Amino acid sequence: MALNDGQRGITYAAMHEAAQTLADVLRAQGTRVLATLMDNSPAWVIADLAAGLAGVVHVPLPVFFTPAQIGHALMAAGVDSLLTTEAVAAQWAHAPRQDCTVAGQALQCLRLPALPQTFPAGTAKITFTSGTTGQPKGVCLTAQGMRQVADGLVQALEPLGIRRHLCALPFAVLLENIAGVMAPLARGAEIIVLPLGDLGLTGSSSFDPARFHAAVQQHQPNSLILLPQMLRAWVGWLARQGQRAPASLRMVAVGGAAVGAPLIEAAHRLGIPAYEGYGLSEGASVQTLNLPGADRPGSAGKPLPHASVRVTRDGELEVSGSLFAGYLGDPKAPPDWWPTGDLGHIDADGFVQVRGRRKNVLITAFGRNVSPEWVETALRGENAIGQAVVLGDGQAALSAVLWPSHPDLSDAVLHAAVHVANAGLPDYARIRHWVRAAAAFSADTGMATANGRPQRDAILARHAEALGLLADAAL
Repeated sequence: MALNDGQRGITYAAMHEAAQTLADVLRAQGTRVLATLMDNSPAWVIADLAAGLAGVVHVPLPVFFTPAQIGHALMAAGVDSLLTTEAVAAQWAHAPRQDCTVAGQALQCLRLPALPQTFPAGTAKITFTSGTTGQPKGVCLTAQGMRQVADGLVQALEPLGIRRHLCALPFAVLLENIAGVMAPLARGAEIIVLPLGDLGLTGSSSFDPARFHAAVQQHQPNSLILLPQMLRAWVGWLARQGQRAPASLRMVAVGGAAVGAPLIEAAHRLGIPAYEGYGLSEGASVQTLNLPGADRPGSAGKPLPHASVRVTRDGELEVSGSLFAGYLGDPKAPPDWWPTGDLGHIDADGFVQVRGRRKNVLITAFGRNVSPEWVETALRGENAIGQAVVLGDGQAALSAVLWPSHPDLSDAVLHAAVHVANAGLPDYARIRHWVRAAAAFSADTGMATANGRPQRDAILARHAEALGLLADAAL
């Protein structure tokens, strides 16, 4: 069995037959660039396979993108065919269309007017990263690079004997696309593919851990991939309910942002085999991963078989081995070693330690360089703090905007949590001032990107007065 949608299973033979049928349709209509815009489903997996068989470029679009972001991606990538649901297709009322049933799901394939674009050689997929601005950037990936990552994961995870993977992230997120679809299929495992709403995930940042736990209990997977905020919410819910994770789980990979040792250790106590990893779109997703028997909580793990990692003299991580072909609209080929923009080091045992983004480094009024992600991870290690963003560039002391893990927590509880986090930090990295966030940590409020990273400039603008940063700047 290859795919399971919770109602029925699809064998490997049936999956490949459906993919070949759709590939024939794409060839017949002259598709050059195919975009998919739909929820997780077996049809999405089959469309991804069909694009490869037909030799067309696949552009997976997240359903949480705004109409403006979708329009930009379609135009920038020269998309001439869009596979989506009938409800979504109504947005392109005048586009020629063809009814298309894939794995029992009724879809429509729209033909869009498109100007042909020139892609880097070997481009098979274009993943759009939401980044920290509203304009998504297209990263062009090769089939070889993606296959290297999938094969590296299969090799690294082989001792775990994973036979069932439950997809918990949108397929348009590259991490789930490669580590949650391509790698399990390469191993011959079964993929449980449910609508994201059935897993408690709504939009880009709303997550219901109770509903998620019910789905995991029902389907008993061996593996999952989660974002840190999802793991944090699940751990908190299990602890409050006095429950544990299902014993079927053997690997819960966590990536997308720093996790921190306290959360990993709390997960392990509740039966969640959580292991932090690190990757980037330019490296075709995951590059390093902690594993059972080779685990150092708080680190990003060791490089996987397909990846090499090194550190420059000024502390920047560089990766090699499964690099992208280039950026959409940029003719320059990437170098053999890609500068990640992340600061870190590799310890004596080979574990990669990531401190934060180079561009986010704060320089205090006393000339100390501080990666805010380092301090934020320490703050989030306290149960009372759900999210934190650290500010203070050019200031005498650091400040923070805090999102409590529960809205009814008092300021006194948050103050105590900050005090505990500060105790583990050097004096120059301690939080001296903090305020509760004025809006939810989500893309809807402008406080976060669609993939859960903080919009630092927007957060600073919203909270500068409350923190006294405007007055400090005037001095």
